[in-house]
Amino acid sequence: MTAGVFGCVDYEEMVRVFPRGRRRVVTWVVAASACSVVAVLLWWNPFAWRAPQWGWAVAEQASWLAGIVGAVFALVAVLDARLTAWSERRRIGRPPAPAGGVRVGLVPQLAAWFQDRAAGVDLIRAAKAGRTAALTQVLSGMGGVGKTQLAAQFVRHLESTGEVDVRVWVTASSEDAIVVSYAEAARAVGVALVDADDQSAAQRLMEWFGRTDRRWLVVLDNLDAPGDAARWWPPDSRHGRTIVTTRRRDAVLDTDRRSLVEVDLFTPGEAVAYLRSAIGAGVDQEPELEGLAAELEYLPIAAAQAAAFIRDRAIDASVYRARLADRHKQLADLVPPEDALPDDQRKVVGAIWSLSIDAADSHPPSGLARRVLELAAVLDPNGIPDALFRTDAVTAHLTRISGRDVTTEEVWDALRNLHRLHLVSHDPATGRTRVHALIQRVTRDDLDAPRLRATARTAADGLLAIWPDIDRESRYTHTLRENAVVLHASSGDALLQADVHNLLFRNLDSLGYSGQAAAAKAGSERLLADVLRVLGPNHPGTLATRYHLSHWRGEAGDASGAVAAFEQVFIDMLRVLGPEHPYVLASRHNLAYWRGEAGDASGAVAAFEQVLIDMLRVRGPDHPNTLASRHNLAYWRGKAGDASGAVAAFEQVLIDMLRVHGPDHPDTLTTRSSLGEWRREAGDLSGAVTAFEHLLTDRLRLLGPDHPNTLTTRHNLAYWRGEAGDASGAVAALEQVLTDMLRVRGPDHPSTLTTREALAYWKRKHSGTTGT
Repeated sequence: MTAGVFGCVDYEEMVRVFPRGRRRVVTWVVAASACSVVAVLLWWNPFAWRAPQWGWAVAEQASWLAGIVGAVFALVAVLDARLTAWSERRRIGRPPAPAGGVRVGLVPQLAAWFQDRAAGVDLIRAAKAGRTAALTQVLSGMGGVGKTQLAAQFVRHLESTGEVDVRVWVTASSEDAIVVSYAEAARAVGVALVDADDQSAAQRLMEWFGRTDRRWLVVLDNLDAPGDAARWWPPDSRHGRTIVTTRRRDAVLDTDRRSLVEVDLFTPGEAVAYLRSAIGAGVDQEPELEGLAAELEYLPIAAAQAAAFIRDRAIDASVYRARLADRHKQLADLVPPEDALPDDQRKVVGAIWSLSIDAADSHPPSGLARRVLELAAVLDPNGIPDALFRTDAVTAHLTRISGRDVTTEEVWDALRNLHRLHLVSHDPATGRTRVHALIQRVTRDDLDAPRLRATARTAADGLLAIWPDIDRESRYTHTLRENAVVLHASSGDALLQADVHNLLFRNLDSLGYSGQAAAAKAGSERLLADVLRVLGPNHPGTLATRYHLSHWRGEAGDASGAVAAFEQVFIDMLRVLGPEHPYVLASRHNLAYWRGEAGDASGAVAAFEQVLIDMLRVRGPDHPNTLASRHNLAYWRGKAGDASGAVAAFEQVLIDMLRVHGPDHPDTLTTRSSLGEWRREAGDLSGAVTAFEHLLTDRLRLLGPDHPNTLTTRHNLAYWRGEAGDASGAVAALEQVLTDMLRVRGPDHPSTLTTREALAYWKRKHSGTTGT
């Protein structure tokens, strides 16, 4: 009789969900059950059946009465439970069907002058794709690129189009923060009581996500420790979607169930459009805005804070750019104070990466990521070779400052930790690491003078260690030169203190020998001005810098100027360093050479004879400088008119060059070239052509097609083909050489002019031969 009434209510569920009514409900249920038992006992009582007719009737009436009373008790229990449920719903404030949906968490306000961006369009497109796309999008990018703003824009889009019933915005700074937000959402949708503990409430919400047909959206904003969400990733559901913003790009964030969306910087157009709107600049300011956007490297938060600073100070973009270029100003001096930041920003641009740096530094191997970032902060932001981080110079530096032995594997792991936190972009496929220039500046701002000096000189040692002995004109060499230039500019005078670091000379030599002698000369002039300021006129480093400048003055075409400069530097070196110092002997060597180039071949021969005597005595017969002096003495003997003597001398020098340097050394190749030239001058044209054909093969293999020495070899070989009777072949070959000379060395370089003259000569010869 009471079974149907009891079936109307799931008492376990009711008592679990509405614990405040438990005692009353249980009381009514027990009473109803007792009456039912009494009714059954009375009905089936065997004594009543044996009694007279009146006894059976009494028992039957009593059982009916007990049943009716039990049913009344059961009905009261149901009504009491329903009233309890209604009062509990009122107490937790949840209407049966929330109008307008459930909204938990505060979505950030849209930034002023918000720019629509490609990543935002991709999110909306993915939302329209529905079940054909991954239902979890992870917006990953460095601090300050606008990930949160893009997520907020996406949320507003879904809400404005009525595509979401339950939205939960979580500031996912920790696991506790996630649990608390989930628990609040669980109470809001009615699957947990207000006084339920947060863990169980959050778990109820996770279960509800998996079974509900209501459309839900969860945003985990700033999930910078993926492990915090390990237990709290919302389940896959065709009714739900999850958006995550993070500075991390760990593999766990990019799976078959999660789509990693890289949020990059502003495009140049977006950055300029933002600055134009934020500053209120006119059309005449467009070039300055383009320059400012580039100097901020298109970082959205940097543009926002720069624009706020410009407005607050009532300056324009050109004034701000001048302040930004001032190396003595820290980046913190060029942004608003924290209480005046735009768009609800919490930190100035320099501080937004501090948590990321701390996190990278805490990952194994702990304590190294920050130091590796310091090295990257003084080098070229557009590409640092991986090989530098594997050098002994770097591991020794890190060992010294960490107080323990550091391996190259640990340095690699530290670099990857920086990559995971978007502090650098490391691409093992290309062997390059890129760093945003503002991250570099902030990192350098934190270095005191001794730390900056040690870091810069370590980076310089590393670059020297990976610089190839044979300097091909290639992308790799260009990368090394760019890093050397940035290192010198970013570290102040760190590479000039105590002495001039050899990297600065190596960089100028590489530039000059790549065919850019005028640029090497100009760079030497700038370097000398800095060295004089830091070290004074009589320091050996200053004298060495003057030596390099004198050399590149001659290589740039001013032989007489080189002679005058070497005469002065020789006098000062002799006074400061003494007659047998290597710099003094090298100055005498170069002075003799440029005298010959200035037209005094006999004077060059006499000077080299004297230099060679002292070189043999001081440095020995096999020293590279001694061999170089023998080479130049043979050359100027030929120039002075003794071609046969030059051939004999070069043959002897080549034997020793091969023994000391080997066949592929640049000095050996140069000696082979000179020997071929003087064989031709001595009348052995076919022998010279054969020698140069072999030499060109080796120079192409070792130096590449654009190296100045390769171009010179091609020039000579083409010219001699004409002398051998093939004027048309000479013209064709010289035309190709001239094209490459113009591209590599420019129209005004002496070698280009020589090739142009040779081409004109053989064109005239060819015209005379063909009669045209």
